Amino acid sequence: MTDINAFIDDKVKNNDVFLFMKGTPDFPQCGFSGQVVQILGYLGVDYDSANVLESPELRDGIKAYTNWPTIPQLYVKGEFIGGADIVREMFQAGELQTHMQQAGIPIKQTA
Repeated sequence: MTDINAFIDDKVKNNDVFLFMKGTPDFPQCGFSGQVVQILGYLGVDYDSANVLESPELRDGIKAYTNWPTIPQLYVKGEFIGGADIVREMFQAGELQTHMQQAGIPIKQTA
């Protein structure tokens, strides 16, 4: 396993909710990352994140890790949930909230 794969694996497996994104939660640097940050913020979910713009190796590595071509990428309890479109659709349908609750992740609001 490469160093970047070990880093990704560690983040995914040791954080209940983890977001690989462009920018930071306080300053998203793409609209799609911003959408996922807004959804997680609305739900009041505690999460950690990594800015893929800080490292080309991380940016490429996360795409290879999941075989998913786009950023952001959301993980819950080690499971890849999806990118912005999937997260938004799940949120709008109430599925994201249900998934979080079933995974034992406390949420503060439900849509």
